[in-house]
Amino acid sequence: MSKPSLEHLVFHVSGGPTAGEAARKLIRAEDGAVPERLRDDLLLLVTELVTNAVRHGGVGSDGSVRIEIHQGPERMRVDVVDAGRGFERESARPGDGAGGWGLFLVERIADRWGVGRTESGTNVWFELPGERPAQSNPEQLASYARPHMGRSLRDLMTSVVPYLALFVLMYLALDVSYLLTLAIAIPAAGFLLRTYILFHDCTHGSFLPSKRANAWVGRTLGLIVFAPFASWRHSHAVHHATAGDLDRRGVGDVQTLTAAEYLSSPWRRRLGYRLFRNPVVMFGLGPILAMVVAPRLVPRSARPRIRHSIMGTNAALVVLVGLLCWLMGWQEFLLVQGPTALLAGSTGVWLFYVQHQFEDTYWQSTGDWSYGEAALRGSSYLKLPKLLQFFTGNIGLHHVHHLNAKVPNYNLQRAHDDNPIFHHVPTLSLWEGMRAVRLKLWDEERGRLVTFAEARAGSTRGTPEPWRPAKTSSSATR
Repeated sequence: MSKPSLEHLVFHVSGGPTAGEAARKLIRAEDGAVPERLRDDLLLLVTELVTNAVRHGGVGSDGSVRIEIHQGPERMRVDVVDAGRGFERESARPGDGAGGWGLFLVERIADRWGVGRTESGTNVWFELPGERPAQSNPEQLASYARPHMGRSLRDLMTSVVPYLALFVLMYLALDVSYLLTLAIAIPAAGFLLRTYILFHDCTHGSFLPSKRANAWVGRTLGLIVFAPFASWRHSHAVHHATAGDLDRRGVGDVQTLTAAEYLSSPWRRRLGYRLFRNPVVMFGLGPILAMVVAPRLVPRSARPRIRHSIMGTNAALVVLVGLLCWLMGWQEFLLVQGPTALLAGSTGVWLFYVQHQFEDTYWQSTGDWSYGEAALRGSSYLKLPKLLQFFTGNIGLHHVHHLNAKVPNYNLQRAHDDNPIFHHVPTLSLWEGMRAVRLKLWDEERGRLVTFAEARAGSTRGTPEPWRPAKTSSSATR
């Protein structure tokens, strides 16, 4: 059966808080016509632009926003037309009224984009690479970015199933000895961490061949790891679009000041930063705040899809946790869930830390920032023993993941081994990953992360403007 043509499609989406989701549904209905490797980028960027159009531009005389998609042999062009008065492209920055994070994501993901005027209003357009073979660009790793149903099912059987079995075993062990329960919590935490990696893959649409299957499996795994699927997916996309950009810190990364910013800050801010970067706080309180408390909160500026994701997950968790407390007893539930979640969470926070926080990592200002360089120089290859690599779902091969997030976890090692471009990336051993925790500040003069003592001993020229974290119109990220 031949696929439908995407040479020229026109959609009209009624204005309103659900316009972005309506646009996604219309494009999904033409799913067979959209090249698979472009689908997620197309859906993300159209959703952002349609939501921006309704919020800031306004609908046309017929009450709608128009979307036009043109597919050529080399490029796909998308136009989103609203009734607004237009804006200067250079004025659109993350968090501002013109575009928020939507235009910033367009700038990061699209090949080209721009803003124009039409008779009816404002036209924001972007282009994605068309039908040219993905293999012509070695960075796309297209041959590895194909999920395999059998491998994915095996991942589920070797993560979720043993975690749930060990959870039950921990509960039964309470009648024997709590020390035995704590001993079982160690492998249980490993399988819970592995489950989180599968959830992470689902948010990238890389775990299963079907987008719908990724969404449903991701939502289900989200209940196990206490994470709202759509909210986490959006904030994580911001992380991938901004990792290593000095001018876009504060969303999806570990808060990092430059040495000059830290030394020129008032003492209260320096104290707060030192407390935040203290290992006891980061790996003790951090998992509770980042993985239990923060995902429950709905930002005021959250879009309907994000708000519904958080509230729906919260409601489902109330039912699930309430049922478990009724069956087990609330104290028994905490005695079983607490140590497992804390151990898995602490390990997860450490993994996220060392993936981008090591001595020779990559930070550049926006004008000099490169997506490829951020992936290859600013994402580490954490070389772990095979058992730990299994429990961490190969996420230590983070340089491959950041270069192409569509590569599922079980293909990361093969992609690394087969491609010489990855053979000279920053490599950390387990011990070096542990030692990286002592690094606290980015020294722009030396081009590396340094300790507090090294920052004080070094010379800092000039007084930079105080850094302020970027604002986001979405949910908090980790």
